[in-house]
Amino acid sequence: MHEGRRTGGEDKEQEREKRMIIGIDLGTTNSLAAYFTQEGPKIIPNRLGHHLTPSVVSMDEENQIYVGKTAKERMALYPGTAAEVFKRSMGTGRKYRLGKKEFLAEELSSFVLRSLKEDAESFLGEEVTEAVISVPAYFNDSRRKATKRAGELAGLKVERIISEPTAAAIAYGLYEKKGASKFLVFDLGGGTFDVSILEMYDNILEVRAVAGDNFLGGEDFTEILYQLFLKRRGLEEETLSLKTRLYLKKQAELCKLGFSEERSSVMRCVMDGEEWEETFKISEYEEACAPLFEKIRKPVKRSLSDAGIRLSQIDEVVLVGGATKLPIVRQFIGRLFRRVPDTHINPDEAVALGAAIQAAMKDRNDAIREVILTDVCSFTLGTEVAVKERISGQYESGHFCPIIERNTVIPASRTERFYTIYDDQTKISIPVLQGESRFASNNLLLGRVELEVPKNKAGEEAIDITYTYDINSILEVEATVVSTQEMTRKIIKGEEVQMTDEEIEERFRELSFLKIHPRDQEENKLLLLKCERLYEESLGDKRMAIELELRKFEAALDTRDNGKIETAREELKEALKELDEFWED
Repeated sequence: MHEGRRTGGEDKEQEREKRMIIGIDLGTTNSLAAYFTQEGPKIIPNRLGHHLTPSVVSMDEENQIYVGKTAKERMALYPGTAAEVFKRSMGTGRKYRLGKKEFLAEELSSFVLRSLKEDAESFLGEEVTEAVISVPAYFNDSRRKATKRAGELAGLKVERIISEPTAAAIAYGLYEKKGASKFLVFDLGGGTFDVSILEMYDNILEVRAVAGDNFLGGEDFTEILYQLFLKRRGLEEETLSLKTRLYLKKQAELCKLGFSEERSSVMRCVMDGEEWEETFKISEYEEACAPLFEKIRKPVKRSLSDAGIRLSQIDEVVLVGGATKLPIVRQFIGRLFRRVPDTHINPDEAVALGAAIQAAMKDRNDAIREVILTDVCSFTLGTEVAVKERISGQYESGHFCPIIERNTVIPASRTERFYTIYDDQTKISIPVLQGESRFASNNLLLGRVELEVPKNKAGEEAIDITYTYDINSILEVEATVVSTQEMTRKIIKGEEVQMTDEEIEERFRELSFLKIHPRDQEENKLLLLKCERLYEESLGDKRMAIELELRKFEAALDTRDNGKIETAREELKEALKELDEFWED
């Protein structure tokens, strides 16, 4: 037995008490955190008392970071200082400019995670050290690793990444169902779409198949209305400033939400000193969204095919993601699946609640039933090979050879044997690829394994290549020369963006210098920005009234008297509600 190893139940309990694990849904549009209690999982409110924190980051001229609603308001006023929808670029080299600084998507995500961590610590009254973070099922290896890095940059230990559909399934209580059942999780968020087929039997929750689109979500349904408005008004997008485009997209979002109550919705805005209104019928909107529905239909069909399951065999359809609340989306889902989906949990919160339950499972919480979760490899993993042409007899390179196919249950290990194609060949380079194309160049290069082979005639030397993929999405590649039994082993981390532990630590220190706007000032700052934005969007008497109310509030802030500030803040909110029908507290 190793020295210092804990052995007693009491020691284990003390160890658990020293750490606090939360579940986090790191979303494209909104993010949220949850924790597990004896009564079940609960959402942690943010510093403004809301459950949802917009996944928006902004930085001012003093390098102070704003996250959430405040950042969203700053983006409307100062577009060059903010970024949103960066989750779509996770695991890539794309950089976002905030003022004079540039950030990767995972670094921007770390600010969101840090803000959630601070809010959780304030709410729970203790340090949060660890998190289970959700990712779309269709995220590839590099995107999952980028999410883990984002957590580490936020000062969180991230040992477990959970797929969003699996988390949602756990939240819906499907893990408590008796007997075997098959269900489909339909997850349409702000920027990504996943469809997963899961099967539950005994205490095992098995993912049978996943499919999806990393570039499809609620933002695209907003874009449709935005484009319809431009067309109606004869506007060319390229002639509009970034600030105007963001403003119009915000109005399009409000118009989209209007369909929740009525069969038509009005998009209102102020352009060039005049008020514009356009009314859209839901039938017109639905027709314009037809290409998006077609993009949804394809992954659904593919997931059923991969799982070898007919639609009639699905026991339950579960909706996840804010975009599933759109009436036209729900109607489409009803027609597609010919049933009423399960909606008893808020689709916005299901993933975070499930992640919190998974955190409790990881922490061996006695209040929860242990469930074995099995996942699948979302993409096919393979390598590049040369194929002999039948007619010419010549070898043609560039072909993709699958080794672990998509939707294989993980952990998984597969071995394929390959042969040399040239006489006296001494070196072999094995590209490790991820994707579905039959051409190697169309798939994602994760890394390379180099090895030497003895000189011999073409086809006389064989190489066994073994891919091993674990539950944490870590791929290990082994290449063994059969004649010599010499083996080369490599852990594939992905080549596009990778950081060593030392680099992560260094970047963590650098990002820590960028302070998130103080919690106790957040509400006042947000209100000032909202007023400023509303002033810009208004005309005439309404604009003058906003300015008058704003000055009263600024005068109260100057007194530094908390009682006067609180009173003035509530008076300003009431005044703004009367002045603007779209005002949100």
